[in-house]
Amino acid sequence: MQPKLDMIGLVVENVPRSVAFYRALGVEVPDFEPGSPYVETTLPNGLRVSWNTVAMTAEIDGHWVEPVGYRMGLAFRCASPAEVDANHDRLTSLGYRSVKAPWDAFWGQRYAQIADPDGNQVDLFAPLES
Repeated sequence: MQPKLDMIGLVVENVPRSVAFYRALGVEVPDFEPGSPYVETTLPNGLRVSWNTVAMTAEIDGHWVEPVGYRMGLAFRCASPAEVDANHDRLTSLGYRSVKAPWDAFWGQRYAQIADPDGNQVDLFAPLES
């Protein structure tokens, strides 16, 4: 039997700051204790996402070295090209950094890229309307 992808773990400097960003993208995260080094939620499709502090990660793995650059990419599908633009504008108005403003990608999608509080690249996309 093949293993099943069950959880994506994000290593973050500040759990509340990172959770606030993903909540702004519509990810429902339960309330948690201030100062908690670990928080998780289950997405509607059953996949879990967790936020793990740098300090906790280093404590668990004494050989862990914090990577340079963004650590991974996540992509959020929007309902329409206009929603890509609107979500990009909303997130940047909340103070999150735009990596690349919305554009029509050659592969047939409206695309934009935002950095989460830890510098991870988060893509917003929707199929271009024909």
